[in-house]
Amino acid sequence: MKDGLLWAPDKERQTHTLLAAFIRAVNQTHDTQLSGYDDLYAWSVRQSGDFWQQLWQFSGVIGDPGERVCDIDPEHPNRDSHWFPTARLNYAENLLKHAEQYADQPAMIFSGEHEVARTLTWRELVDQVAAIRHYLYMQGVQPGDVVAGYLPNLPETVIAMLATAALGAIWTSTSPDFGVDSVLDRFGQTEPKVLFTTDHYHYNGKTYDCLNKAQQVVGNVPAIERLVVIPFDGERPSLPAGVDNWQDLLVKDVPPLRFTRVAFNAPLFVLYSSGTTGKPKCIIHSVGGILLNHLKEHQLHSDVRPGDRFFYFTTCGWMMWNWQVSALASGATLVLYDGSPFYPDAGVLWRLAERHRLTLFGTAAKYLEALEKQGVAPKDDYSLTSLRVLCSTGSVLAPEQFDYVYQKIKSDLQLSSIAGGTDICGCFVLGSPLSPVYRGESQKRSLALDVQVFNAQGQAVEEQKGELVCCNSFPNQPVGFWHDTDGSRYHNAYWNKIDDIWFHGDYVRLTAQGGMVFYGRSDAVLNPGGVRIGTAEIYRHVNQLSEIIDSVVIGQQWLNDIRVVLFVKLAAGVTLDEPIKQAIKKTIRTQCTPRHVPAVIAEVSDIPRTKSGKLAELAVRDVVHGQDVAQLSALDNPASLDQYRQRPELAE
Repeated sequence: MKDGLLWAPDKERQTHTLLAAFIRAVNQTHDTQLSGYDDLYAWSVRQSGDFWQQLWQFSGVIGDPGERVCDIDPEHPNRDSHWFPTARLNYAENLLKHAEQYADQPAMIFSGEHEVARTLTWRELVDQVAAIRHYLYMQGVQPGDVVAGYLPNLPETVIAMLATAALGAIWTSTSPDFGVDSVLDRFGQTEPKVLFTTDHYHYNGKTYDCLNKAQQVVGNVPAIERLVVIPFDGERPSLPAGVDNWQDLLVKDVPPLRFTRVAFNAPLFVLYSSGTTGKPKCIIHSVGGILLNHLKEHQLHSDVRPGDRFFYFTTCGWMMWNWQVSALASGATLVLYDGSPFYPDAGVLWRLAERHRLTLFGTAAKYLEALEKQGVAPKDDYSLTSLRVLCSTGSVLAPEQFDYVYQKIKSDLQLSSIAGGTDICGCFVLGSPLSPVYRGESQKRSLALDVQVFNAQGQAVEEQKGELVCCNSFPNQPVGFWHDTDGSRYHNAYWNKIDDIWFHGDYVRLTAQGGMVFYGRSDAVLNPGGVRIGTAEIYRHVNQLSEIIDSVVIGQQWLNDIRVVLFVKLAAGVTLDEPIKQAIKKTIRTQCTPRHVPAVIAEVSDIPRTKSGKLAELAVRDVVHGQDVAQLSALDNPASLDQYRQRPELAE
């Protein structure tokens, strides 16, 4: 379409969005005349206190908002200000506030690789949360204690989290594909009092034991007092003495569900960085910050309403699990899936979308690329009439995948390429149901976040590549890092480049439409001859070639400069001969610039990625330069790094 325009909502659709209703509420309350997203964004940054207060009222947050919206720190207003300093609320209470109204309707629907659905009503959800809350209370769990999940993406995982939050305690989780060392790197720092796990889980048609690994974790974390096992398939497992069976905890005679209201900035979640450069950072997120931000991102940016069917393909080791669970606060039904997205075939998630009438489908960019490579066209085989929003995150969504979504999935769809991270448990850029979608661009900057692009001189620029920064305070900034008593690790992670400015580490460009184009992580930017090149610019074109399954590119120190080195995983039956190399170079030279063309192209059988599917570019760079990788356990496939060591072609 003209100027890269791929989709725009019609007037009727715009009028009935929650975002349009919010604009009307702002205009009425504050005597403004805002019209459209850009007006609202400018106002929300200029009057961020009014925005967050309005959002509290608009979304019906349960709790006492307190007397003040924000205590502004005079020395560091962006880093150290405190939102809703006297507010009291409970996260679980807000996620379950629709339970009475929708008692017999589905709150959660679960399906795995067997594709047999299991449904839990809102009434059943409340009853089970009450039972698990009572169990935790009887174990002495109090506000400030940590409860952990070493679990698949099950309804019981959500229930355990809600029971923890109902007590005002802190939830932390990781997925069962993490090895024992990886779990100890995380839970060994946060020291949970109770650990929930499962007996086994399924992936790609195989069954994997989890109980043995969980017992090893318990044996190495003295703080863990109780281990609870959730049967994955519902069959009662044989458990060692001293281990509790989830099914035994779901007793009927428990007190009604009660909620302990805590301070707005009290800890709710501990999330973990990938840990590829050292022990994972334990990032503490607040009760109120998470709730308000997710209400904003769901209701205003994604138009999530009561009765919607909300799905995100994720594990419990990724922040998107926490993000999806919060959709209960908007009255949506969670549709959960655990297993491979390609087992028994590439249609498994689209059958899920059709059967359960998904309204929001969330996934990773790499999944969409893989579907395109396999020639999968969901629109031809499945009815997706209910689907309104498709979210993609985890890595850069290439322009060609934008085309794929509209050509092969659905033409009338809000495609939201969202980006943020574990650091804020949310997004700096995401969608807008009032705004067009342009090819290759994230739609808009997040409401009330003063997101800018800074050049090397620390100046805000548009239509130029630079660093993504945030120039104001917002409620979902981390409370801090676990055991970071003087705050130095937190400061060094985000705030040490320009005083009081959050540097996020993404290399981006702000477009004329107010959208954002991503070029990769700024710490992985290539710099041959002093020219900065985003790695995503190369992946976009190389990964489109039919001969290439996947790739990773790094900058190698060479003769007092940096040269570009590209590693490729080839399709079956393809050999990296000279014609293939020349085809790759020609594609990059034509589609990018001569500066982008790799000096060396080498074949590998596997591309290293983190547990959440992100490319481990820095790990590859370290190995190529003969340096140790700090945390191999952070990688999903650490053995793959062996083939990057001492490559003869990299010594020439």
